[in-house]
Amino acid sequence: MTTALTALSDQLADIVAQASAGVVRVEARRRMPASGIVWSADGHIITAHHVVHRDEKIQVGLPTGETVAATLVGRDPSTDLAVLKAEASGLTPFTEVSKDKRGVGHLALALGRPGQSVQTTLGIISALGGEWRTPHGGQIERYLQTDVVMYPGFSGGPLVSAGGELIGLNSSALLPGHSIAVPVPTLARVAEALLAHGRMRRGYLGISTQRVRLPESLVASLGQKRGLLVVSVEAGSTAEQAGLTLGDTLVTFNGQAIQRHEDLVAQLAGDAVGQSVPVRIVRGGQVQEMSVVVGERP
Repeated sequence: MTTALTALSDQLADIVAQASAGVVRVEARRRMPASGIVWSADGHIITAHHVVHRDEKIQVGLPTGETVAATLVGRDPSTDLAVLKAEASGLTPFTEVSKDKRGVGHLALALGRPGQSVQTTLGIISALGGEWRTPHGGQIERYLQTDVVMYPGFSGGPLVSAGGELIGLNSSALLPGHSIAVPVPTLARVAEALLAHGRMRRGYLGISTQRVRLPESLVASLGQKRGLLVVSVEAGSTAEQAGLTLGDTLVTFNGQAIQRHEDLVAQLAGDAVGQSVPVRIVRGGQVQEMSVVVGERP
C-alpha cells in the first residue's frame, strides 16, 4: 500500500524532474561551476553575479547535456544578479509562483546543476520580510530566507515551490551564513534593466559624506537627530553645479529625511537620474533649501 510519505516522495521527485528543464550549469569561474535559471526560451539565463568571474569564454550546460557558449549581457553586484545570453533556443523557462502560495513553513526545493545532472535539497521557507537593501546598496523587493543547504555550485540556481514554480534565485553571497533567495519581482526588474541597458542605472551626486549629529537647536525643528556632513565634492559633479560645498550637512533629499548613508543611497535609484530634486541642508547653522539634478553613476 502506498503511504502518504511515499506519495510525497514521488511528488517531490516529479517536481524536480519537471523543474530541471529550467536549470542550467554556468561555467564562468575557475573552480566548481555554478547554476543558472532559464529566463527565456531564446537563451537568456539569470544567475548569481558572484559566480561569474569572467566576462568572456563563458559556457552554459543545458538540461539536454549539450554545452554552449554564452555572453555576459550585464550584471548587478548590488543584488548579486547577472544575465547571460546562451547560444541556444527552445529552452524551458519557469512560471512565477503566486504570492499567496508561499509563507513561512512552506516547503521549498533548491535546485542546482554544478555537474551534468540536476541536484536538489529540501527545506522550508524560514523567514519572510518586506523590502530591504543589501550591504552593497541593492534593493530587494522581499526578504526571503530558507533553511535549505546551499551545496557548492548551487548559487544562481532556483528556489521552487512544492508546485514546481519559481520562487527566487539562491545566493550564498548576499548575507554570508544565511540561505537567501532573491525573489522573482527583483529578478524581473533587474533582468529587464540589464537586457535594456547592459547595466543597472544608479543615481550619483559626486559627494562623500559622514554621518554627524545635528545641533540641539535644530533637532526639534527638523524632527531628526542626524544628517550627512559633506566632506568632499567632486569637481564638475551635479552636486558642485547645484552649489553643495564642503561643510554642508544634508538633512532631506526629495522630501525624505537623510540620517544615514543608506537613506541617501535609497533615493538615488535609476529612475531618479536626470531629475531635479529638492534638497535641504544645514549651512552655517541655518537651514537652506536648494535643488540638485541627479547624475548617473559612471
